[in-house]
Parts: sequence; C-alpha cells; structure tokens
Amino acid sequence: MKQPMKITTLKGNLILMLTAVIWGVSFVSQRVGMEYIKPNTFNGIRTILGAFILVPFVFAREKTGKSRPSDGKKLLIGGIVSGALLCAAGTLQTWGMVYTTSGKSGFITAMYMIFVPIIGLFAGKKVRAATAVGVVLAVVGMYMLSIGGTDIAINKGDVITLACAFIFAFHIMVIDRFSSEVDCVKLACLQFFVCGTINIILMFLFEHPDWALVRACAVPILYSGVMSCGVAYTLQIVGQQYAEPTTASIIMSLESVFAALAGWAVLNETLTLREALGCVLMFAAIIIVQLPQKKRVEAKRNA
Repeated sequence: MKQPMKITTLKGNLILMLTAVIWGVSFVSQRVGMEYIKPNTFNGIRTILGAFILVPFVFAREKTGKSRPSDGKKLLIGGIVSGALLCAAGTLQTWGMVYTTSGKSGFITAMYMIFVPIIGLFAGKKVRAATAVGVVLAVVGMYMLSIGGTDIAINKGDVITLACAFIFAFHIMVIDRFSSEVDCVKLACLQFFVCGTINIILMFLFEHPDWALVRACAVPILYSGVMSCGVAYTLQIVGQQYAEPTTASIIMSLESVFAALAGWAVLNETLTLREALGCVLMFAAIIIVQLPQKKRVEAKRNA
C-alpha cells in the first residue's frame, strides 16, 4: 500500500536531517584528525574507506535491478572529474581546519550554496535579486565571522576554507551534470576511489605518514570514512527520493549549524556575539538563495 504523501515527505526530511547531523559532526572529526596526521593522509584513508563502504550497495542495487543503466564512458568521466574536485576541496577544507575552528569551517564551507548560482552566470544563467541579496549577506556574514576585535586580516584558515567552498561549488555542478545520466551510487563510489587514490599518491609524495599516528587517529578516520562518506551519502540518496529538491538543499545545508554545535559540545569551541551574528547572516544567505523563484505570470491584454 502506497504511503500518504505527507508521511513520505516527513520521512525524507528526517533522513536528510540525519545526513546533515552526520556531516556537521564530521567537521569535528576532521579537526581532531589534523592533530595527528596531515590532510592527504586523512582524506586518502577516509575516502578509500568510504568507497569500500559503498561497494556492497553498488552490487546490491545491481542485483535487485534498482541500479540505473549507465554509459560506461560518462560514468568514468564523471567519476574522475568529480573525484579530482572532491580531492582538491577536501584537502583545502582539512588544511584550513588546522588554522580555524570547526564551526567557522562549517559555515564558510556552506558558502558553496552561494557560489553555485554565481558560477552559473558563465553558463548564461541570470542572477535573481534573491541571489544578489544572498551574496551581500554572505560577504558581510563571513567578514563578521572571520574578523574579530582589532584583527584586520582574515584568518589564513578562513581563506583556505573559502577556496574549498568554491571548488565544492564546481563539484556540485559536475555531479548535477552526470547524476541524471548515470547511477548515483556508482558515481559516488567511483569518485571516492579517484579522490582516495590521488590523496594516497600525494600522501606518499609530500607527507610521509607515521602509521603509529594513523592508528592513534583511527576513530576520527573511521567516523569520517564510514559515517560521513559512506553512510551519509547513501542517506542523502534515500532522503531525496521523498523530499522536494529545494527543501532537501536547505535541510542539508544545516550541516554548518551542526558543525558549530558539535565544535561547542565536543571541542569546547566558542563563538563571540559578533561571530554568532556572522553565522546567522551567512545561514540566512544560504536559505535566501535557495528560495524558489515565483513564476512570472504574463497577462496579455488584447486592445
């Protein structure tokens, strides 16, 4: 018997809320991980782990006939491009956490919601008034969040994380381009393998990991790999089957709020009133740019 629309919508929203919680807490695990190992080591191990977590889902969907028929070439291109972008963004995000708090990192990373429509300008898309307002609020909010007291310079970690958000915006556009043409779980699994492989190569080239420290960092790595990469992404796919796209985006952007809360609860991080107001403005900007555009009704009068 088919479930009523309200029940399935609520189910999807709750699943996406759980996804946002997992992603938000992951900011803390990444920051803790940086106290032991370097970015490429952390991201390489966790994304490879995330890929292996998704492998059973790939085979299960294939066996049950739920897997979408995919063009092998498009799947390969999409996986390589998205994996490379994910590697770049993840490395910058983790590197930025060495110099900033998990809460600030969460909010600044969420600015990919602002950059996506801006990048769309190059594809000939017009900027809505709401988007322009969102950009202004985001800039003011980030200034208040990143610059406190008499400090006139933006924190090094904030700049690095902002670059990460910009690359994440490109990653979202690539995923949007290929997700309608290939199986989403296969694409996710492949991008994690590509991302992990690049990170592992960079790890051996530049970081020379201490495996004793890797073992000491096992809990943050396991959380980020199993929960953030594997479980949360799968929950996202399931949740979006029941939720309207705009609502889903707003709910998932709450990861920034949960990142700040997790930083306060686990790492005893604090936000000043000024920084908190900056967070509010940035979160408001994230919501504003995602509000659905009202359909224009053109009334033609015949003289």
